[in-house]
Amino acid sequence: MKWSRRAFVALALSLVCAAQVSAEQTGPKRRLLGADESKRVAAIVDGDGKVLWQTKAGPIHDAQVLPNGNILLQTNYQTIVELDPSGKEVWKYNAKTNGNENRAVEVHAFQRLKNGLTMISESGASRIIEVDKDGKIQHEIKLKVAKSRPHQDTRLVRKTDAGTYLVAQEADGLVREYDSKGEIVWEFAVPLFGKEPKGGHGPEAFGNSVFSAIRLKNGNTLIGTGNGHSILEVTPDKQIVWKIEQNDLPGITLAWVTTLQPLSNGNIVIGNCHAGESQPQLIEVTRDKKVVWTFRDFQLFGNAMPVATVLGDDGQPLP
Repeated sequence: MKWSRRAFVALALSLVCAAQVSAEQTGPKRRLLGADESKRVAAIVDGDGKVLWQTKAGPIHDAQVLPNGNILLQTNYQTIVELDPSGKEVWKYNAKTNGNENRAVEVHAFQRLKNGLTMISESGASRIIEVDKDGKIQHEIKLKVAKSRPHQDTRLVRKTDAGTYLVAQEADGLVREYDSKGEIVWEFAVPLFGKEPKGGHGPEAFGNSVFSAIRLKNGNTLIGTGNGHSILEVTPDKQIVWKIEQNDLPGITLAWVTTLQPLSNGNIVIGNCHAGESQPQLIEVTRDKKVVWTFRDFQLFGNAMPVATVLGDDGQPLP
């Protein structure tokens, strides 16, 4: 059968519509930035599942919408780029420079700072650096690790308002806070809660491969425990005062807990990676563990979506 141009256009439009309705949200409609390793994609979608912005991405563990509307993300484990809304590259950094030319190095975290520098955590080199727009190092500290591992020294790292670095040290199962000189000023060992570690990435796995740590306004630290399937709120004296465990949310199973986004209303958006296609990839919960929003899209994104940020109508991260 010979297809007309009109028929091809109609088929293409139907496929686009099918892709859009594949995104399922419960609760209020949310715009978000997400990135998935398995689909090699980073995209911004609206509450109806419409793709507002999309680009190819390589292995990826971090991405951010900047105040100017540009997106900071990685195209692979060594390359960080800043793209404008049209997709044009306006800045680039290659981690195989500045002394890393002859050693294995991976980047799993980065952050554009208020002073314009870009903080980069380099696993394998076991260091945190701050570089200027020309890629020159303006500040550097060394991380203390049991053994340098290019793929596991760290996951997410964030510089706090106090000027310290809050580091999720995946391989060591530790959250550590470093001052500007590289001294450890606080640390928390993610507990196994009496369970034996079990390999894998899905809900059946278990461990303390911590993915994220966020300093809350009350001074406590919110921790996404990775394959510990949980979220912990820890006080400065290391007491767990609040947590969500794997099966605490009705009808939802947590797997590899990745990004955490505390909202100004007190709710928390949880990244649920490697949980399987029956499970939401993002969940917003109240402090009394009530689920008020979920996101699930296994057509545009997949089962390896470790990066997500909920955005407001202005395209900026929801406060």
